[in-house]
Amino acid sequence: MGIVANEEEGGGGGGGRGGEQKEIVFESLLPMYPFVPGCTIPEYVFKDVEKFSERVAVVDAAQGGDGRQYTYGQVHTLVRKFAAGLKREFGIRKGDVVLVLLPNVAEYSIFFLGIISAGAIFSGSNPAFHASEIQKQVLASDAKLILTSNSLLHKVKDCCHVPIVVTGEEEGSSAAHHGDQELAAAAAHSVKKLFEAADGIEGDQHEEDVVSMEDEDVCAMPFSSGTTGVSKGVMITHRNIVSNLTQTLADLERISFADTAKDGDLVVLGLMPFFHIYGISGILCATMRLKGRVIVMPRFSLREFMEVLLKYGITFAPIVPPIILQLVKSPVVDEFDLSRLRLMAVLSAAAPLSTDLQMAFEAKFPGVDVQRAYGLTEHSCVTLSHCGPGHTRVHAKPGSVGFILPGTHLKFVDTDTGSSLPANTVGELCCRGTPTMKGYYKNLQATEATIDKEGWLHTGDVGYIDDDGDIFVVDRVKELIKYKGFQVPPAELEALLITHPLIADAAVVPLPDEEAGEIPAACVVLTQTDAPLSAQEIMRFIASKVATYKQVRRVEFLSSIPKSSSGKILRRLLKDQILSNVQPST
Repeated sequence: MGIVANEEEGGGGGGGRGGEQKEIVFESLLPMYPFVPGCTIPEYVFKDVEKFSERVAVVDAAQGGDGRQYTYGQVHTLVRKFAAGLKREFGIRKGDVVLVLLPNVAEYSIFFLGIISAGAIFSGSNPAFHASEIQKQVLASDAKLILTSNSLLHKVKDCCHVPIVVTGEEEGSSAAHHGDQELAAAAAHSVKKLFEAADGIEGDQHEEDVVSMEDEDVCAMPFSSGTTGVSKGVMITHRNIVSNLTQTLADLERISFADTAKDGDLVVLGLMPFFHIYGISGILCATMRLKGRVIVMPRFSLREFMEVLLKYGITFAPIVPPIILQLVKSPVVDEFDLSRLRLMAVLSAAAPLSTDLQMAFEAKFPGVDVQRAYGLTEHSCVTLSHCGPGHTRVHAKPGSVGFILPGTHLKFVDTDTGSSLPANTVGELCCRGTPTMKGYYKNLQATEATIDKEGWLHTGDVGYIDDDGDIFVVDRVKELIKYKGFQVPPAELEALLITHPLIADAAVVPLPDEEAGEIPAACVVLTQTDAPLSAQEIMRFIASKVATYKQVRRVEFLSSIPKSSSGKILRRLLKDQILSNVQPST
């Protein structure tokens, strides 16, 4: 058998009989790389940085951009300057939250590491968010400062109680260019002020700028919808992220990759959003720990994607299934000489990848390894993954999301009884380990509903582990919709739908879609059967209030919303009912 299954005393995750029940717990057979307690993220990322000070760390590959790049030495110095500037210019203190609203840019690692080096907490926000959604995150996180760009300044102009720092041109220049005095007033500060406030910091930091940090300090607060409900701030510590990176990079750490690899051996595509834990930890921090190079792309277009792969010699590309679908089906790819690619592997995560699509990709890109991973924000990024290149277990079975990471415990729980289940039996996937979040910010109820008393994090995903240790995720207990890898909470859309004066009731369910994975479909009950409201008007109504990926893509008109005796929407019934209709609504 390729897994270790142990029995231990346990409470069964909330539905069992306490100590009377034995827990079936699965562990990894993969060896663990030694984890060093007390290590903060900057210490972890900048290990031996002086040996690589001239090596390029990040490159901006934006189309039409200036191709600016930073060496490890420059990043290290600028991080310390930015941290000192936060303290000197804005009085940012340990535990303060700094909200970052930026697309992927070459400076993102400087801002992220600078914020946490100041002892503050990084909270990334999606640039695609509607202004009202950003406002909610500012308020929910108790942000003390907002860092954004000129082009996104209009989205935070109503957050006047929070100081705003603008990257790029001189303060207010974009606002002045557009003739908007209100925006000019909102752009109170230029990011240059932070660096100028820290002039003179080239070597050791001044004593007044040094912040005492511990690995148990919260350093990041990404927002996640969790398994149910609306978005919540996830409190992640230095220890959470460092331990998760130690697990995921174990094979490469064991062979001292950073010391033995040549410059250019590891060139990683930085396309996945850095405001997400996948981007900030799984791409930026991981690559910088290994002293590789991150090629930063702010947005995806297939032609530009292919050009970047070839121009910069990308060796590893973390992407999502919708991109893989385009790589397989689009004729644009055929315009490029694929034999010139240096690409060794792609990592598919954030959404399900079908076995057929994986096989089609492998046929079109022979020699490129398809790795898959499963993770969640509440577990500091990766929970299950494939092994590194060259490992005897690198190739998982088709459809598998990977193996248990070293140091992680896993169990599968019967959602009705709470009992843990043996191998090859479907149940809710629960994990336990050092990367588990500290909790949801100011939301003890949601925290306790997600992490039980024995420390098990209930993912809301349903799957099983086979006898060889391959793990398969087959469904979700949770109600989140995953549109192109982005989480769409049905409850949020339902709350917006029923604010329309002509809508009496509403429910949102996921429908399968080849390109997006899933799309949000709205089931609507009108106040009157002849109410003058069309499907297109409803979709435009929602589109005016949410980010693009959250928009309703289909509307069904019903006489009533089926609900259980306790008032819960019977989403499975609704989904089946819609799928049984041949023609979609228009």
